[in-house]
Amino acid sequence: MAGLGGVGYFLYSKSRVDPMRPVDAIIVLGGDRDGREEYGIELARDGLSTNVVLSNPYWKRDPKMAEFCAIQDPRFTVTCVRPQPSTTRGEALFTRELAAQHGWTSVMVISWRYHLPRARYIFSQCFDGEIVMRPVPRDYAFSVAHWEYIYLYQTFGFVKAFFQGRS
Repeated sequence: MAGLGGVGYFLYSKSRVDPMRPVDAIIVLGGDRDGREEYGIELARDGLSTNVVLSNPYWKRDPKMAEFCAIQDPRFTVTCVRPQPSTTRGEALFTRELAAQHGWTSVMVISWRYHLPRARYIFSQCFDGEIVMRPVPRDYAFSVAHWEYIYLYQTFGFVKAFFQGRS
């Protein structure tokens, strides 16, 4: 397990982060309430995009998501989408559909840093445009056992995505 921890640390926890730049849409993947929705909206307020898409795989009456989805700002629009399936692939598929509808050629994907390599791979299988990967700006105080679980989960997710192929 120590080998997985060392490889996982460099592959996932220290994964590549793309430089910040303007994009057609900011796509905030579903996950923990770790500030990701606020971060995506803040980036739009800073002028990096006029579109924010929030993945909403949560319970229908989630008050925090309802608050995010109701944001009205003249500088950008917020769209909330329930991914089908409720996975990273589902999020990449709705991104492809929205991009085709709106003519988007570039997106910024927001998630955990340790999820970025797998999300990049899945999005590249489903979306032909430019993909900028950015992590939620925070640290994670997980136990060693929890990090091992995360590294295993991400690795098995890569294997699953490989066998699913392009969409």
